[in-house]
Amino acid sequence: MGSTGHAGREGRPPRISTADVERAGREIGLAGLTLQGVASRLGVAAAALYRYVDGKAGLDRLVGESLLAELRVPDPPEDAAAHLLRFAVTLREFVLDRPGMARYLQELFPRGASGARLLAAEITALTGRGYPPDVAAVVCSSVAGFAIAQAAAQERQTAYLTGDAGGAGGARGERQLAESRALLFSEEVLARAHAGLPEVSPTDYFRLVVTAYIRGLVAAAPPGRPLREVMAVLDVGPGAPAPTSPATGATEVSGMSAVTGASEGRQ
Repeated sequence: MGSTGHAGREGRPPRISTADVERAGREIGLAGLTLQGVASRLGVAAAALYRYVDGKAGLDRLVGESLLAELRVPDPPEDAAAHLLRFAVTLREFVLDRPGMARYLQELFPRGASGARLLAAEITALTGRGYPPDVAAVVCSSVAGFAIAQAAAQERQTAYLTGDAGGAGGARGERQLAESRALLFSEEVLARAHAGLPEVSPTDYFRLVVTAYIRGLVAAAPPGRPLREVMAVLDVGPGAPAPTSPATGATEVSGMSAVTGASEGRQ
């Protein structure tokens, strides 16, 4: 796969394959992926790619699913909350290492076999921890959406500050970042609120907020609770029965404001 194609006889364009298109697309990356870019790399006209992919959306899918196939989420013995945290952290790191992946996942999921396998694997991991399959699908999709949204926000800010997305970039980006931080101490309420906050890395901040998110989610949707009762806990859907404890079967009443507040943090 090292060549860009095989030159045809009598000046014909080089012969290419779907594998060539996939390889060239991976070399460019999802963030900068275009039909013309792939075609130029392969030495063919952009129109020639339509034999292998259904336009830009098909090219995105071909490259995106190829990259997504590399994602592996470890699944050691641990409770549901710990597994969901591992899933979220692994997914975020994977997305940040592949610019454009956040957009790809947010636009439509799953788009192909790799996405379907990822979703099936996470549902299997949660059903193995006592979740009904439908609740497992809701829980893992919710955590994935949160992790991807956080990664997308960090990717956009990084691109803006470095100038990769037409933003400030360089010294100007550093100056704007300093000005933004100064604004947090320019007003009395903001200054009091931020005076004692520790400096944390984006990774540590993500672990903080996603841990709170997952704890709230698991409180509403613990292993063994049917989806209808989860919806009742979250006050979704009229006429749902009062939830019962998965462990004892006793009627359970609890306030879920922390969970709904965490849900509002999804971007």
